[in-house]
Amino acid sequence: MSHPSPNHGDRRGQRPELVVIHYTGMADAASALARLCDPVAEVSAHWLIEDCGRIHALVCESRRAWHAGAGSWHGRADINSRSIGIELANPGDRPFAAPQMSALRDLLRGIMSRWQIGPNAVIAHSDMAPGRKIDPGPRFDWEALAREGLAIFQRSSGADPDLPLGPSLDCLGYPDCDPATRLAAFRLRHRPWGTGPEAPGDRRTAARLAASMAPAHGHP
Repeated sequence: MSHPSPNHGDRRGQRPELVVIHYTGMADAASALARLCDPVAEVSAHWLIEDCGRIHALVCESRRAWHAGAGSWHGRADINSRSIGIELANPGDRPFAAPQMSALRDLLRGIMSRWQIGPNAVIAHSDMAPGRKIDPGPRFDWEALAREGLAIFQRSSGADPDLPLGPSLDCLGYPDCDPATRLAAFRLRHRPWGTGPEAPGDRRTAARLAASMAPAHGHP
């Protein structure tokens, strides 16, 4: 469904090379839709997906939606100018509905084909803004997307190298920040069951991801 938002601008010479996945953090889809289309709020996204699977087109993909805010990925800021933002209607305290995830997979296939975006360039809001954002959170099923080539996700094994965490996170694209904050962001995405101080499982998972990852579109 088309539900145009007035909150967008020029891409400042950039093109979409990332997809950023969010949750709305609001009680229901109607509230989220109203906010994303409110000129006073000055926020938006390209797409909103309800828990029933209904998709709302809010901003043309050729335009710069206002969804990501401050942050960076692979050392580059102004994520809004070079990304497509997808909002999932979810308050943040519950699993994502099966129809919603099915609609997301279909939407991602189209976006990634249109803009030649690889699975390693589909990221969480929390990935590019550690400590500031936590969406789409630990209940989001990245592994299911990865099985269909729509994102990256790896489970480590004892046979994987136990390498320093920092260089692996640099390779993956995480912003440089406090190590504990960076670890928390990495775990939200790749090891949501991880707790406590940095552990071998964190290092092995990150090393395995870094070793297997092809360069994302738009990055050297």
